Amino acid sequence: MRKLTFVGAMAAAMTLAFAANAAPASKYQDHYAQNGAVKIHYVTEGKGPLVVLVHGFPDYWATWKPLMDTLAAAGYRTAAMDNRGYNLSDKPQGEAAYAMPNLVGDVAAVVAAEGQKSTILIGHDWGASIAWNTTFARPDLVNKLVIMAVPHPAGMAREMATNKAQQAGSDYARNFQKEGSEKKLSAEGLAGWVKDPKEKAEYVEAFKRSDFGAMMNYYRANYPKGVGDSAAPAPQTPMVNVPVLVIHGMRDTALNAAGHNGTWDHVTADTTILMIPTAGHFVQHDAQDLVDRTVKDWLNARR
Repeated sequence: MRKLTFVGAMAAAMTLAFAANAAPASKYQDHYAQNGAVKIHYVTEGKGPLVVLVHGFPDYWATWKPLMDTLAAAGYRTAAMDNRGYNLSDKPQGEAAYAMPNLVGDVAAVVAAEGQKSTILIGHDWGASIAWNTTFARPDLVNKLVIMAVPHPAGMAREMATNKAQQAGSDYARNFQKEGSEKKLSAEGLAGWVKDPKEKAEYVEAFKRSDFGAMMNYYRANYPKGVGDSAAPAPQTPMVNVPVLVIHGMRDTALNAAGHNGTWDHVTADTTILMIPTAGHFVQHDAQDLVDRTVKDWLNARR
């Protein structure tokens, strides 16, 4: 009897020791949403009102880790997407697969997968464009909107027609629209903007799992055509009827700050615009503390 007791005690002790040495469970949880035949990977943290976060180019869900941590601590459930074509999401072939209605559908799929009817929607770069368009096409899905970098389509169209700085800043997009542009891309090159060595290595791995042609198809299918007199007219969009927060890094060379002028003319709810002189295009990284604190406080004031 003593021997069995001793053996049992040893087994229990070994189990406890193993548990103590086991890797802690990640605070980030992987999920998948289905939009037709396309599977969208997203990562969640926290509990509370749903916040869906949509990244841009070249990026993936982990760009939002600091903001996810901030919002989760403040009582929100964050869900950061891998856009189609990126990292662990599906990579459908062809330009048409990346037309804006499909991208809006991906956001709707994540909201549905979370069992919710609406969300706070946050987007940067292409994620911001998707966020604007989701609010236009599916106003039922969005209860608050946070935009980083990309102007309202009316402001963007105006600047493409009249602003020489924006026209020059869009040259990169014209190059991306060309056939075969993806052949000039590499995972290491796309991760060049990431400063932290550990994060950069993770970005390289995420980009190696991505489809460079898909990244270019965002531009081919959706980027405004023409400049100056040949610029495409502003699309007709419905009014935005939810509170809007715009955050812009004024050192952004791809998207001119002037594009945000008049945003309030397209919103019936309160509109807040934060311009950060020291930040560039990746404003959520360049001014991380200010951006995260601003988003948290702005949302809390509207709870």
